[in-house]
Amino acid sequence: MSGHPAHHHQETGGLPLEILLPAVFLVLLAGGYVLLADRARRRNAQAGWSRWRTGWFLAGCALLAAGLLPPVAPWAHGDFQGHMLQHLLIGMYAPLGLVLGAPVTLLLRNLPADQGRRLSGLVQSGPLHALANPVTALLLSVGTLGLLYFTPLYNTVAANTGLHWLLHAHFLLAGCLFAYVIAGPDPAPARPSVPVRLVVLGMAIAAHAVISQLMYGGFGINIHAPVDQVQGGAQIMYYGGDIAELLLAVALVATWRPQPGSRRASRPTALREARPAVP
Repeated sequence: MSGHPAHHHQETGGLPLEILLPAVFLVLLAGGYVLLADRARRRNAQAGWSRWRTGWFLAGCALLAAGLLPPVAPWAHGDFQGHMLQHLLIGMYAPLGLVLGAPVTLLLRNLPADQGRRLSGLVQSGPLHALANPVTALLLSVGTLGLLYFTPLYNTVAANTGLHWLLHAHFLLAGCLFAYVIAGPDPAPARPSVPVRLVVLGMAIAAHAVISQLMYGGFGINIHAPVDQVQGGAQIMYYGGDIAELLLAVALVATWRPQPGSRRASRPTALREARPAVP
C-alpha cells in the first residue's frame, strides 16, 4: 500500500483557507443559534428555550470544530487513523449534539406565522418523508462507507481537496439525518415507532462492525495507506462507532414518552410545540 495522499493548502493572509473557512462557518453556526435562542426567550418568557438544548447544540459545534480544525484535520490529511477519527467526529458525534439542540423547532419559534407555516409544510412534505425514512438514512450514513472504502473512491477523494470537503459535507449531513430520524426532537413526518428505530440503529451498529472487521483484516478494502494505519483506523471505527451509537440509543430511550394513540397525535403535537412566532 502506498502512503496517504497529501493535500495542498491554500493560504489567505496568515491562515490557510482550510482553517479559516470552517472556523468562520462554526462561529456563524454557533452564534446564530445563540442569538435565536435568546430571541425566543425574550419573545416568550413563559415558553422560553431550554438551556439544555443550547448546550447540546454548542457541544455539537465544539465536536465539529474538533473534527475540522487542528490538530485533528492536519493529522487526517496524512494518516488514515486521523481520517477515521475525523469521520467519527464530523459524521457521528457532532450530529448527535446538533440534532438534540432542536434547531428546526428553534427556527419555528422565531419565524413569522406565515413563514413558519411554510416551513412546517416542508417538514411534512412527501420528499422529506422519503428522505427521513430510517432505511434511507441508514443507507446514506452507513451504506456509503462500503462504497468509500471498498472501491477506489477513498483514494480519489483523499487526493483532491474539493472532493475531501464534499465528503465532510456528506458525513455531516448524513449523520444529522440519521440522528434526526432515530432520536431527533424536531418535528418529523410519520416518524416510526421506537422499536422500529431501535432495530434500524441495531442494523447500523452491525454494519459498522462488519466494515471495521473487514478493514482490519484487509479483506476487499481499497485504501492506499500503511497496514498499521488501516488497522488502527478500523479499531477507531469499531470502538468509537459503538460509543456514538450507544449514545444515540440512550438519547432515543431518554426522550421516549409513550402515550395512548401517540402514533396519530405525534405530528400535530410536535408542530404545536414548535409553533412559529406570531408578530
